[in-house]
Amino acid sequence: MANAIRLGGGALRELRIHLCQKSAASNGVRAFIENDYVPLKKANQEFPILIREAAGISPKIWARYEYGAEQSVPVENASREKVLEIVKQLASQKPPRT
Repeated sequence: MANAIRLGGGALRELRIHLCQKSAASNGVRAFIENDYVPLKKANQEFPILIREAAGISPKIWARYEYGAEQSVPVENASREKVLEIVKQLASQKPPRT
């Protein structure tokens, strides 16, 4: 289903995924990357999707919108399906007001 998500058609300009390489809180994010990142990137080849790993951090997904507006969503202990749902929501919503 990740290949059905279209990124960059609206206000979204960049997606950043922050996670820990080993923590249990990042399990769902790691599963999302292992199973859904490649189809998502193939469907959105020109769109910047950044993956940032750091030891001991709480996993979050950051969305940068037009005019530099950013929003983050914590995904601690989220399932792979929940992470995919959050990516869909961030891709379809309007940028937060700054």
